[in-house]
Amino acid sequence: MTNPYRILTLNKISNQGLKRFPAAAYQVADDIAEPDAILVRSQIMHDMNIPASVKAIARAGTGTNNVPVAKMSARGVPVFNAAGANANAVKELVLAGLLLAARNIVPALQFVAGLTGDDATLRKQIEDSKKQFAGIELRGRTLGVIGLGAIGRLVADAALNIGMRVYGYDPEITVEGAWNLSSRVKKAQSIEELLKHSDFVTLHVPLLEATRGLIGEQHIKTMKAGAVLLNFSRDAIVDRDAVLGGLANKSLRYYVCDFPEQKLQNHPAVLTMPHLGASTLEAEENCAVMVVDQLREYLEHGNITNTVNFPALTMSRESAYRMAIANANVPNMLGQISSTLAAAGINIHTMMNKSRGEMAYTLVDTDSAIPAALIAQIEAIQGVLMVRNLPILVSV
Repeated sequence: MTNPYRILTLNKISNQGLKRFPAAAYQVADDIAEPDAILVRSQIMHDMNIPASVKAIARAGTGTNNVPVAKMSARGVPVFNAAGANANAVKELVLAGLLLAARNIVPALQFVAGLTGDDATLRKQIEDSKKQFAGIELRGRTLGVIGLGAIGRLVADAALNIGMRVYGYDPEITVEGAWNLSSRVKKAQSIEELLKHSDFVTLHVPLLEATRGLIGEQHIKTMKAGAVLLNFSRDAIVDRDAVLGGLANKSLRYYVCDFPEQKLQNHPAVLTMPHLGASTLEAEENCAVMVVDQLREYLEHGNITNTVNFPALTMSRESAYRMAIANANVPNMLGQISSTLAAAGINIHTMMNKSRGEMAYTLVDTDSAIPAALIAQIEAIQGVLMVRNLPILVSV
């Protein structure tokens, strides 16, 4: 391939993923000008001047709050993520958080670290004081899981396996998600119902306008006295002032989260981790492998899976000539595209279209090559955001 795909990396990406780019067809570096796609983990891109050459952005992680998704949608640029690739890593950290809170492990460790004296003195201090760290067992307790996506389902299964009762709430659960959810999870009809029954509550929802401040003062008041709230989703899903108020009046026993901030610093009942949710070797590799494979499918064939702004669409290639079109989801777009191809004497071999909200996406396989002038003509149709010509040039 004379003009390899150019991939700009904004953070260190696992080599397990990067090596899946064929060297003959891809140029991958952290200093590439005019890239075809960008790979990112945590770098904030909202103020970045993203070149017009960019056809896709892929985040090697789940959340895309650091990516200007709306701006990319307006340009017809899909934003990929690694949905579910770090689910096991987060699940294990949630289990650790449950145990930390249930057994008062953090204050117990701090107590032991402050002891002085010989062994006999240490033993006496421990025997005199260990009762203050007595905890509870998870078995037989109730865990409420808000959000039953890949992570929430794994957390629910793990809790069931150690003998907990589990309530789940997710009005947006997919059909696939419902099939994969254990029948032993009791389905709550509202967040309030879940909170009333739960000794521990764990949050696994994305940060959207609808979920910002999802757990507020009224919800804290609804929780069982002495309950534990765990947040390994996003900081803004929880109203921190409401949490601090709940901790002050003892309606909450602990708040366990993955998002340090000044307001929560040094509070004895707040157990904060330094954003460790996906920070495992395995999760980083899984995320990188997933987004690289998705990026290749899109760049080479136009196929889309796991984006936050485009419909999923995968079409087997039956022709050497393919065109991908991103457009506003408005009436008569397919008609205009088909008419333009027909007027140019181009026969459509296969065509698929999907929509998602205000975005629509179309793949068209044709029986002959698509001239550049015809691509420009389709680009000029009002509502078309991006057109890509995807002939099979070389096996990669």
